[in-house]
Amino acid sequence: MPGGGRHRRRIRIGLPVAAAGVAAAVAAALLTTSAGAATPLPQPTVKPATSSPSLAELEKRVAGAMAGDDVAGKTSKASLSASSSTSPSTIDPKIIGGSETTITSAPWMAQLHYYDDRGTSTTSDDIGFFCGGAVVAPTKILTAAHCVKGYDWHANGAIVTGTSQLPSADGTDLHGGTVTGIWRQWNHPSYNATTIDNDIAVLTLPVPVKATPIRMTTSGDTTSYQAGTSAKVYGWGRTSSTSDDISETLKTATLPVQSDTTCAGTYGSDFVKGHMVCAGKPATGSDTGTTTACNGDSGGPLVVNNRIVGVVSWGVTDCVAKGAYSVFSKVSTYVGAAYPRLDDTNISGDHKADLWVRNASTKTGYSKDSKGTSFAARESWGNWNGFNTVLQTDFDRDGYQDLVYRRSSDGDVFWTHYVISTGTWSTKQIADNWKTRTRIITPGDVTGDYLPDLLSVDSAGVMWIYPGKGNGTFSPRVKVSSGWNQYNSVRGHGDFTGDGKTDLIARSASGSYMYLYKGTGKAGSGAFSARVKVRTWSGYNAFDATGDITGDGKADFLARTPGGTLYLYPGTGKATSEIFATRISVGTDFKQYDIFG
Repeated sequence: MPGGGRHRRRIRIGLPVAAAGVAAAVAAALLTTSAGAATPLPQPTVKPATSSPSLAELEKRVAGAMAGDDVAGKTSKASLSASSSTSPSTIDPKIIGGSETTITSAPWMAQLHYYDDRGTSTTSDDIGFFCGGAVVAPTKILTAAHCVKGYDWHANGAIVTGTSQLPSADGTDLHGGTVTGIWRQWNHPSYNATTIDNDIAVLTLPVPVKATPIRMTTSGDTTSYQAGTSAKVYGWGRTSSTSDDISETLKTATLPVQSDTTCAGTYGSDFVKGHMVCAGKPATGSDTGTTTACNGDSGGPLVVNNRIVGVVSWGVTDCVAKGAYSVFSKVSTYVGAAYPRLDDTNISGDHKADLWVRNASTKTGYSKDSKGTSFAARESWGNWNGFNTVLQTDFDRDGYQDLVYRRSSDGDVFWTHYVISTGTWSTKQIADNWKTRTRIITPGDVTGDYLPDLLSVDSAGVMWIYPGKGNGTFSPRVKVSSGWNQYNSVRGHGDFTGDGKTDLIARSASGSYMYLYKGTGKAGSGAFSARVKVRTWSGYNAFDATGDITGDGKADFLARTPGGTLYLYPGTGKATSEIFATRISVGTDFKQYDIFG
């Protein structure tokens, strides 16, 4: 499916059939191969809100971008040249030097083509430009904010993956690559187009691509940024300071990382320590002896040890001014903001996590679409009698909300997911006889491999991680620790601390203490740091964590009073008593619900 963007799509649920019979009891087993459900189970249906662009339309966008000579996010500010001149220098968000490489060596590279035909009789007002990017999840492209902010990528963009060659023949020859539309876009909310600060963005594709993703570095990474560290930059940008022609073939260059002191000494206040990193040897003033990123490389990755540590951001005019370096967004600083966009699958398909609930008396399930600080009117998902757990996740990372639910009669757990190619849903049993499991949690990626995992707590209070393989199957379970049955709630979906790692929130049965278990990105006993008491929460009898409800990149929390008032606690990203901002009432009629997804 060549795939174009959909602005928005909704998921609805059909009427489940009551479960019957008991599966063979194999205690504590999690199935790693497909097993059919004993009876028909809920079958959601997807309703695209808008149609996908045709292949011809995507090819038109590619051709227009290739023919265009615009520069994404072009701006200006003073004294960026390393020369003695103090006159303002134009920033050309930007490989001169380096060598050609293959897509096999960098399978995650992506071409970002943007073409906006303004619909007038002249082409002078059309906008066409090219940027680079990296596939960081099957439906996610990491790039620069200056390539995204102010542009409608859903209406005018196309992504090409799986090839080292730029398209030819008016965009129709992709040289073995695949072209895809864009579903939605996100850029750092604090991006400043004048200073090119906080220059990072994520594009979401409507279909997963086959390209092998590359991971971002972690928030605690300091080794990759030590002066002299060898890093590689990739892109199709300009190969000469005297020509605007970009490279037809993917290029790479090895650049030494420079210290903040060196970068600030060159660029002064234009270099924002902690937000930016510069790399390369001082430019010579000409192409000869210079190796640097340049125009067209914008948004591409700077890689150390197969992790993205930087995103091509800016440099000096024509890229080779004497003494200049290439400047990149420092990914370790922004992984906390960008990672939630890699795991933002939800019911309605926007950037905000939604709520799923079941009525205790009628057993009707409902979804409530997040509006940021409130929820829309509920939508019925049919009768959910016969189930005692329903969870939202995306085990196959295809950008569509999956469902995990446990059958009351025998404790069997099922996973149902949408198959894009056929427009149908596939359901399989993933766990057998989990009736005595006191907790089942789908918090996202716990182990740090960008693949969502499954957690459970057994009757003895032992927590287990089932590392996801990205296809609904799991590696052998790994023990985390014991003692988890002291809590009457263990919830989590996403990152509560802003470091790009998945965390958990647990509430003690006695004392009503709320504890943060900060994720480390590792499996086993080291999966979570020692707990931190962040709140004393009495007066609540139900909790939920569905992810980033407000859409600001921080995981949020929900708590219900016995009287039925549901409060939203917006996340702050702080691992302290200030972990949540002031609560917001989102409704007073939630006493009727016995399952929160």
